[in-house]
Amino acid sequence: MDKLIITAALTGAEVTRELNPNLPITPAEIAAAAVECYNSGASIVHLHVRNEDQTPTQSAKVFEETINRIKDQCNVIIQVSTGGAVGMTAEERLQPVALRPEMATLSTGSVNFGDDVFLNPPAYLEEFARVMKEHGVKPEIEAFDVGMINNALQLVKKGLIDEPLHFDFVMGVPGGIPGTVKNLLHMAESIPAGSTWTVAGMGRTELPLGTAAVIMGGHVRVGFEDNIYYTKGVLAESNAQLVERIVRVAEIHSRPVATPDEARAILNLS
Repeated sequence: MDKLIITAALTGAEVTRELNPNLPITPAEIAAAAVECYNSGASIVHLHVRNEDQTPTQSAKVFEETINRIKDQCNVIIQVSTGGAVGMTAEERLQPVALRPEMATLSTGSVNFGDDVFLNPPAYLEEFARVMKEHGVKPEIEAFDVGMINNALQLVKKGLIDEPLHFDFVMGVPGGIPGTVKNLLHMAESIPAGSTWTVAGMGRTELPLGTAAVIMGGHVRVGFEDNIYYTKGVLAESNAQLVERIVRVAEIHSRPVATPDEARAILNLS
């Protein structure tokens, strides 16, 4: 197995301080959380940013300030979100890609998202892939269901994304594939040989799916974007606390954790 890559999804677009008062909001707070996660064992930070009033934004200016603060303090891989928030236009969502981060998410299909719909029609997929390729940004393919894997392979055929591919299986979203180990196995067996994958389990599925990924040779995403609790009814104190737990799981199973540079080699980042 490769060493374990841990991604910390620090903030997301939906969680508020009313749900967890420890949520980082400002560029300085998000950067501090990123450094804590890096020191705890994360090699990637999955980045959303917020306005001062907590609302989500894809402003390149806010992303740039946050990214610069992180880069000034550590060597972690920056992965920006192009999902933004439900209802944003493609132009809004693509803004941070112009900053040329090492990675960005590429959601390869539409999905019911709680009471809303996260829209990613075919034209969006091709435009997002093209812009990432033009800027030298490696896509992390976000698959909320098995059919989205096939959508990604169509982008490969069109020359819009290059193999080897890296997938993030987003599981347990109401409207997407349920977060079971059986479904995780199906997703992992459905991607091309030579691809790498991470699992992001929502809520209570975060720990069991993360543990399964450690054993299966996959990689793991944790953080407040996906789960605000440490145990049932007990709020997590920080993103780093969730990273530290997966590090302990990896140690129990004798799976070394990757540094950012080791993760770059595993993911074929230039």
